Amino acid sequence: MQRGFEVAKQGGGNKGGDRKHQWGAETSTQPLAIMHDKPSPTRVVLGYVAIACTVISWLIYMITMILSLFVNNPSLTLRFVVEGVLYMTIVTTLIFSALVYLVTRQGALYRFIRHERVPRAMLDDHFAHNYGKGITVLIPSYVEQPKVVEKTIWSAALQEFPDLAIVLLIDDPPHPKNDEARAILKASRELMPKVLAELAAPAERFTKARDETAAALVDQMAARRSVVARCAEDYRAAVQWLEHKADTWLIEDHTDDFFCDQVLRGLARDLRLTEQALNESITLQQHVDANRILQLYERLVRIFTAKGWSFERKLYASTSREGNKAMNLNSFIGLMGHSLKRVETSDGVILRDVREDESPDFVMRDSEYVLTLDADSMLLRDYCLRLVYQMEQPGNERVAVIQTPYSSYRGAPTRIERIAAATTDIQHMLHQGMTYYDATFWVGANAVIRKAALDDICVVSTEGTRTVKTYIQDRT
Repeated sequence: MQRGFEVAKQGGGNKGGDRKHQWGAETSTQPLAIMHDKPSPTRVVLGYVAIACTVISWLIYMITMILSLFVNNPSLTLRFVVEGVLYMTIVTTLIFSALVYLVTRQGALYRFIRHERVPRAMLDDHFAHNYGKGITVLIPSYVEQPKVVEKTIWSAALQEFPDLAIVLLIDDPPHPKNDEARAILKASRELMPKVLAELAAPAERFTKARDETAAALVDQMAARRSVVARCAEDYRAAVQWLEHKADTWLIEDHTDDFFCDQVLRGLARDLRLTEQALNESITLQQHVDANRILQLYERLVRIFTAKGWSFERKLYASTSREGNKAMNLNSFIGLMGHSLKRVETSDGVILRDVREDESPDFVMRDSEYVLTLDADSMLLRDYCLRLVYQMEQPGNERVAVIQTPYSSYRGAPTRIERIAAATTDIQHMLHQGMTYYDATFWVGANAVIRKAALDDICVVSTEGTRTVKTYIQDRT
């Protein structure tokens, strides 16, 4: 199964601020592969052996304890019986948790065996024919370090999707009381314009090239060599842009390494393969289908094109003040698809729907899909494309939420971070196994959600004078 990453490393040229590794911390920064290796038959059999040994060991231990504590004990008292039963209950509970892990692990192994990655050509065909659906990436942030959030925004902005918008939901106090908080808020507000400004130049270049190529290929079955050469040149330019971005990124920790090596350079490696294939077709004088060239240009445009802005619910008296991530998300989701007027009142600024004779101050985007993304998470290439593709397969029309299991960042510099990463990796296996047994549940925040499903479960309540719409409960 494809992995999902919760936090990431960025890697490039400039080194700075590396933390000293503790003894016992993780030394390797090599991330887990995107695809799991298919388990061998021996590994599957050993899994069953482990389950059988666990059950047999528990039975032998319980029988031994019952005989020694109760049957062959002449000085039996009520207190002794209660303590003995309590002890065996605790032992049984601990062994049961280990047994559950082994069973779910076995289910995960079967999923790895059966999983087949959707070929790239099928993705291109699915999203090629005037695909009109959109996805909105919501990134809730509360007093996060701007550089951490910036990596998250970049990983979302470089997602290849026909209609993608990113909204940074800043939940910091709008009027900070100290210089550090003011600096963080100011930097957070500048993140989205900064990212979009950097993407503007390559997006403009590739959009222009796509349009000119489309005009040149009208009524053409095969692309001319000059058109193929130009497409290869544009792919080379995209690779160079991504590699330059990685080379100039300041590396301060292992998540910076991941960002550069996997998000930026990983995408560059993907695009370089296409460039090499195009150059090879020119060398071998092979015909390249005109529609395929247009698909390749469309891919470049989608990778480097994104819309985005930030939203601060605490600036408005009409939004919920409940202090958690779920209500930060709910406040924006409740406004999606609405045309809003900004109105000054005695309670503060409110947002309300426009009346017939009014022009809106804000027209909030609506979309078929919503991606909720933690501010310290990163997405690998094709994340949105592959998950939405699965949701749109026949028989999945009622699927409301889809996500990949989390994976931890490699190279944690401290022992406590390594232990925390280990728990994430154990959960990664558990979630795969639970899916095998149809016991899947929504884990964490990062997921692609069908917007219509959110509308179906919307709960309207009153919070003081505010009407609050709740889609995602804080306990999810």
